[in-house]
Amino acid sequence: MAEQQEQNTKELRIAVIGSGPAGVYSSDIFLRQLRKTGEELGLGTKARIDIFEKLPVPFGLVRYGVAPDHPSIKFIADALEKTLDNPDIHLYADVEFGKDVMLEDLLARYDAVLFATGAVEDKPLMLPGADLEGVHGAAKFVEWYDGYPTGAREWPLDAESVAVIGGGNVAMDVARELVRNADDLKERTDIPDNVYEGIGKNQAKELHLFIRRGVAQAKFSVQELREMEKLPGVQLIINEEDFELDEETIEEAGKDKLTRQMVEELFVIREMAEDMEDDGDVDFEGNPADRRYYIHFNAAPVEVLGEDGKVTALRVERTHTDADGTMHRTGEFEEFPVQAVYHAIGYKPASALGIAYDERRTTLANEDGRILTSAENGEVRERLYSTGWAKRGPVGLIGSTKSDALLIVTNMLGDLAKAAEGGRVAADRDPQSIDRLLAERGVKPIDFAGWKRIDAFERSEGAKEGREHKKVVEPDQMRSLAFGE
Repeated sequence: MAEQQEQNTKELRIAVIGSGPAGVYSSDIFLRQLRKTGEELGLGTKARIDIFEKLPVPFGLVRYGVAPDHPSIKFIADALEKTLDNPDIHLYADVEFGKDVMLEDLLARYDAVLFATGAVEDKPLMLPGADLEGVHGAAKFVEWYDGYPTGAREWPLDAESVAVIGGGNVAMDVARELVRNADDLKERTDIPDNVYEGIGKNQAKELHLFIRRGVAQAKFSVQELREMEKLPGVQLIINEEDFELDEETIEEAGKDKLTRQMVEELFVIREMAEDMEDDGDVDFEGNPADRRYYIHFNAAPVEVLGEDGKVTALRVERTHTDADGTMHRTGEFEEFPVQAVYHAIGYKPASALGIAYDERRTTLANEDGRILTSAENGEVRERLYSTGWAKRGPVGLIGSTKSDALLIVTNMLGDLAKAAEGGRVAADRDPQSIDRLLAERGVKPIDFAGWKRIDAFERSEGAKEGREHKKVVEPDQMRSLAFGE
């Protein structure tokens, strides 16, 4: 017992806020790098990492920020779960930073605190008419179809013509779910009953996706485009003029591998769209299409039009995009009759109580992941770090998150090595101290074992319908399952 207490005193203590990919990858990389370089740095090789998550379940963006029909999500979630199933990593789900636990609580008990908070709010649509009924931000719609614990349980899907604004993967996700067949989606994913029923009542017959810049400047992943290509009952429709790229644009696009692959896949879609039309307005399998999906490049929305407070149309200006991505307005306008407008023009990462926020970059104020006292000319705050979207804003995929994690961990280890006592600077080194504090406040964390009980229930419910998973959405039900009540 005395030996165990001594070990507990000697191990480094790290608190991580957020259990999405950014937080979990950083935890894994920290432990790996510590084992590899800890002795050389004078830090030893042992650490305890406690991950605090405000929701009752882990995985953040992977579970609640990506469309349910992404086939890669299962593999990412499995990888994150394996990392959490580590005796040196402890999950504290259903514990909200800034409410259940404060910064001073963590600094007293942990040698460093890493913020890996994601994003739950949309950047505002700064267009006339953005406040009309029928204008929706992507974030809330994503929360609905992903079964976010505190999200909406019903969604208005009575518009027959819908517009989606955005040139990135979230816009693609939103557009795809708006033309999805409910039975096909249910068969392939873990959507809960309320989402299945809602999409089954969807009235959308026509969807318009508007991208301000050209084919070569879009920010779609190839995977997103391939998912667009396989939508039952949906005809893809493009404007041939959008695909008339000059040599300079083609050359510029070819310099970046991912951009080149994206452009090549878009030309595959152009050929598909032509075939769908030639074959009598069919879907990708040659079956009659009952929904139309229009893809508009070089199309900048300028105003949402309405009557009686409701959306009636979207006014769009034709643009021209240079090879270097510079966009020019042409003064040519067109109005598209629609009854709903969804905007996916970027997320705003969450703030954190007691941490300065950089409104210009929409990040926690930081320099290379080290938290600053202010966004402008701020000084580094010791023992506080950020990673993922909290560090760099809402851009980049999983690969960027891993790169961030390695950079931040390297900085953390370097700073800890320079600190007194081999980085062991937290005054309270009792690993049970945080549990006692939360218990005193009436907070009952859900640990990894509790998550596994929720997961087992979701799997059993899914199996009844021939699916792998079926999401639980109500927080109280999650808590009852986690504690075996």
